[in-house]
Amino acid sequence: MRRKLVVGNWKMHGSLATNAELLAGIRAAEPFVCEAAVCVPFPYLSTCLLALQGSHIGLGAQDCSAHEQGAYTGEVSAAMLADVGCRYVIVGHSERRAYHGESDQLVADKAKMVIGKGLVPIVCVGETLAEREAGQTEAVVKRQLSAVIHTLGQCIPQAVVAYEPVWAIGTGKTATPEQAQEVHAVLRKQLAAATEHAGAMRILYGGSVKPDNAAALFAQPDIDGGLIGGASLKAADFVAICRAAL
Repeated sequence: MRRKLVVGNWKMHGSLATNAELLAGIRAAEPFVCEAAVCVPFPYLSTCLLALQGSHIGLGAQDCSAHEQGAYTGEVSAAMLADVGCRYVIVGHSERRAYHGESDQLVADKAKMVIGKGLVPIVCVGETLAEREAGQTEAVVKRQLSAVIHTLGQCIPQAVVAYEPVWAIGTGKTATPEQAQEVHAVLRKQLAAATEHAGAMRILYGGSVKPDNAAALFAQPDIDGGLIGGASLKAADFVAICRAAL
């Protein structure tokens, strides 16, 4: 039985004051049946960790470097994230792939670095609207995941996978539960070909998840929670989504 996981991705939002208010609102609703975590901007990791002390909510970062250390100005290493108390690291988010030109192999290398430091990578895969309309969804997500499977090898069960159709991120559009399940099933089958532990791995859905559609999405057999964007910035919405993840 896979326990649901709901992860808030705050993206480039927040301040000391609003973060404190948001986390206080989420903590007031604990405990949750699901696991919950928040992935916050780098400058706020330490203060958010303090705000989460005594809580069961995990802390995560939104990216990391594929390098161990060195002359990489502006980069943040997985070791640094472990040092400040992170549990999760998002890698390969569509915005990183699109705006920063991250390749499938770079994403896989980041995932390997994250696991090597004892953290859990949340590996994002997903197709654009043009790719979906061209009937390329399965080929795209399998290509993206293949690089990760090949690079992680026997460590692949330590990763969380997140399917995020690019056309449904921040657009208000959402894949239907059936559309999302279809892709999740493809990913599960691909993982099953690589590891006997695929049935225990969690595959999250990300793409305009809201309180009013979360339960239907999470009821699908291969959807094990969500990677939540905009709705994670409102305590009431994030709490409602967590409560939908039974």
